[in-house]
Amino acid sequence: MRQATQAIAAALLALGCMHSALAQQKIELRAADYWDDEYPTVRGMKKFAELLSQRTNGRITMKVFSSGALGTEKETLEQVKVGALDLVRVNISPMNNICQETLVPTLPFLFNSIDHMHKALDSAIGDEILASCEPNGYVGLAFYDSGARSIYTKKPVRNIADMKGVKLRVQQSDLWVSLAGAMGANATPMPMGEVYTAFKTGLVDAAENNIPSYESSKHFEVVKYYSKTEHSMAPEVVMYSKRMWDKLSPEDRKIIRQAAKDSVPFQRQYWAERDAASLKIVLDGGAQIVSDVNKKSFQDAMGPVYAKFVTTPKLKELVKRVQDIK
Repeated sequence: MRQATQAIAAALLALGCMHSALAQQKIELRAADYWDDEYPTVRGMKKFAELLSQRTNGRITMKVFSSGALGTEKETLEQVKVGALDLVRVNISPMNNICQETLVPTLPFLFNSIDHMHKALDSAIGDEILASCEPNGYVGLAFYDSGARSIYTKKPVRNIADMKGVKLRVQQSDLWVSLAGAMGANATPMPMGEVYTAFKTGLVDAAENNIPSYESSKHFEVVKYYSKTEHSMAPEVVMYSKRMWDKLSPEDRKIIRQAAKDSVPFQRQYWAERDAASLKIVLDGGAQIVSDVNKKSFQDAMGPVYAKFVTTPKLKELVKRVQDIK
């Protein structure tokens, strides 16, 4: 009897050691981002990686593949879904057709300032939007800043009438196609990497983005008027593969989730610094910032966009909660 007890104890001890070893196994994560190493989102992801390494004494590491090395945002999202890639940083818009709640932060003129956007996304509202993607294969970890998006084209845009018939490049999202249509423009969805050539060939007349993207993509070299419509403050989002997430221990999930959240203030600071630096670069490069834009003419035209996409009680509730934040 004593021998049997000793054997059981030895087996339990071995099992415990095995569990401990598994819990402490080295994890090497792979993450993707479209932009170059100095872009604020990539710097944010690298801070995320640094925090992970520091907090686990190098047990969990993350390599960030920048400059679109692993494909377009759409392609890397597909890789994350099947578990071929652990994480990806994308603008929230490509998620719109995947998980419905991500439509909310993408809506035009939803946020009245960057501060308003931060308050909304740092609240329970933001957590609910991130969590909504899990049934579709993605674990949302954090929102990163992407500034305010405005229209740039070969002529000044001062009111919505100036957009009539303009061939406007938009992200590959139904909502963005609808938004362009509400402006009176002809929507031309395409990946970011194709836009420079599209300007050169006349395939598009205009695009819309934030100042750092306008600068980094070199679009200011071919399109000189940046009109501050500030029609969207759609954030960036960090997504983890649900397939790979389910293989992690609860302890490691907690560490990774917290490191992602803690990288956010750093990324916001990187964004603010880059926004100022990019503005100087585009102005020195001959771009003109058009500030006297009649935003109300654009806002008044967005009713059909809200009517088309904010269709469920849940979406209506989220929109109202965002609008109620002071």
